[in-house]
Amino acid sequence: MDDDALLAEQLAYYKAGAAEYDRQYAEYEGLRKLLAVVDELPIAGDVLELACGTGQWTSRLAPRARSVTAVDASAEVLALARARTAASPAVRFVQADLFAWRPPRRYDTVFFAFWLSHVPPARLPAFWNTVAAALAPGGKAIFVDNGPAIAAEEEVLADQPAPAVLRRLDDGSEYRVVKVFHDVRPLTDDLTALGWSVRIRSMAGDFIGVAEPPRPSRR
Repeated sequence: MDDDALLAEQLAYYKAGAAEYDRQYAEYEGLRKLLAVVDELPIAGDVLELACGTGQWTSRLAPRARSVTAVDASAEVLALARARTAASPAVRFVQADLFAWRPPRRYDTVFFAFWLSHVPPARLPAFWNTVAAALAPGGKAIFVDNGPAIAAEEEVLADQPAPAVLRRLDDGSEYRVVKVFHDVRPLTDDLTALGWSVRIRSMAGDFIGVAEPPRPSRR
C-alpha cells in the first residue's frame, strides 16, 4: 500500500526510541488521569493488548485479567515491557506486525492505548475486523487515545500518504509517524457504520472508548 514506507518509518522510530519512550510518557500531563481510570473499565478474563509498548498499561491490566497476551512489533520495547511485568506470570509477549498478525484465539477483552491514532485511515476497517475476530462472544474492545486538541503539540506534516507528524529523538534523528487525531463524534459514527456498538467519553484532550463488535448475521 502507499503507506508502507510511512509505517516502516513509524516502526523504526519506536525501535530506535525505546529507551526514551517512558520519559515521554511521564511528561504527558494527561497520562496519570488516564491510568487512574483503568479500574473503572470493564477489563476481565483473557486480555489481548495490541501495541503494548514498554508495558505501561500491561502492568495495569495484569491484576485485572486471568491472562494478558501483549503484542508489539518492536523487540526493543518488548524487552522493557518484559522487565516491567516480570512479577506477573500471567503475561505473555508476542512480537508481531499488527497489520499482518492475526489472533490465533479469542479473548474476553482487546485493549489498545495510543495505537488507534497510528493506524492509517485506509487500514481502519481491516484493523477493526482483526479486533472483532479476536473477541470472544460478549467480549469488548477498550481503547484510549489522543483527541484533536493534541495536534497543537505536534509537528503535523502535509502531503503524506496518511495523516502524519514529525518526531525527533535525543540524537537528532527524525521520523515520520502516522498520527490521526480522531474526534469523538466522527469516530463513533465510523464505528457504528461498521456495525460496532460504541461508547466514547472525552477526558481533557484524550478519550476512552468501549466497543462491542457487530453481531454475526443469522442465515
